Amino acid sequence: MWFKRSFVVPQSATLITDPSPAPLSGDVSFTPSCHGLLDLLLAVCDGRSDQGRDHPVAVVLALVAAATVAGLKGYTAISGWVADVPAEILDGLYLRVEARPAGRPSRSTLWRVCTDTDGDVLDAVIAEWTTAQRTSTGEQAPTSTDTVTQVRLDGKTVRGAVNADGEQLHLLSALAGSPGPDPAALVIAQAPTDGAKTREPETARALLETLDLRGVTITADALHTVKATAELIHRQGGHFVLPVKENRPALFEALDALPWATTVIGYESTEAGHGRSTRRTIRVLPAPAGLPFPHVNQVWLIERYVTGSDGKQSAAAQLGVTSHPADAAGPAEIAAFNRGQWSIESLHFIRDTCYREDHSRVRTRSGPRVLASLRNLAINALRLAGRTDITEATRWANRNMTRPFTILGLTG
Repeated sequence: MWFKRSFVVPQSATLITDPSPAPLSGDVSFTPSCHGLLDLLLAVCDGRSDQGRDHPVAVVLALVAAATVAGLKGYTAISGWVADVPAEILDGLYLRVEARPAGRPSRSTLWRVCTDTDGDVLDAVIAEWTTAQRTSTGEQAPTSTDTVTQVRLDGKTVRGAVNADGEQLHLLSALAGSPGPDPAALVIAQAPTDGAKTREPETARALLETLDLRGVTITADALHTVKATAELIHRQGGHFVLPVKENRPALFEALDALPWATTVIGYESTEAGHGRSTRRTIRVLPAPAGLPFPHVNQVWLIERYVTGSDGKQSAAAQLGVTSHPADAAGPAEIAAFNRGQWSIESLHFIRDTCYREDHSRVRTRSGPRVLASLRNLAINALRLAGRTDITEATRWANRNMTRPFTILGLTG
């Protein structure tokens, strides 16, 4: 599986053994895994004992997760949505965690739980649930003999989340899916970088250590073209396809000096859309001796030419390295991995446009991270349900109060 760590579901959890009710016409069906989301959320704590509390953390987070699937964005909007949740669904959540139904949690309760929740455990729960659901749909997690999976790394600053020291929350995400542009790719891990983008490589290595990298190719931006990261990926049985820029001067100069002008184009593609035509080419060479970077088997140059409707053309070039030998990944495959990195930019775009993340003023303690994690969960759940048009799928989920709970496997 992608995620190495597994949770022991608390004994108080009631496992989901019955499939979800038959969906309404036009809806998707969902078959939960043996340990559903609510069961896994029992492992999440907000620092206080559940004993004597009216609203268990697992139930509150399940309600906030469902509201997020429906497109709700802040505590006030979420509490208003929770007020309309059908009583049978609400009571069922409490009973399944062996708690007495206690009505609807207030806005202050939602706020208190979200701002005190352990973000590390919540992100791990989301990863565990995502991996389990992907496996239950028949898409086995990669092993050394499976088809290669691409994991994209990239960070995003939650611009509205500013702490008392004036620092903004910066989160590094890992997005896994098929090589190349993949609208169905899933977030499998997330970690904060202590407010500094420059800490991304260190955070990435800690995150990668929690993943099973056998049969996996890691891509990232040039900030992550670091020897220690390459060593870790190799040690864990994975591969990398990484760009090289001037921030690695010795490596960049070594690649830039290669005879690219006389190297034949190994693969090219052309596409048209949005009023422009884009032509991409890639040239690949064996790694030269003495390259100041470990485990490199091939080096590459990708050039992109964009022609607008007015006939004007722009050009860009990118150098890079990969640990894949030539018999495992040729020019077309390397080009696909390179383009596939942009799928994680699409994830960030969705969080900004559909969920208005950068406009959120949620800033207290773990609140910004928890809501960002639940947005990842919502996107994963919709994609697992076969919806890649996230903005429209969110509107669709919002039109029926049962849909978000069915999508998350919370009904049954």
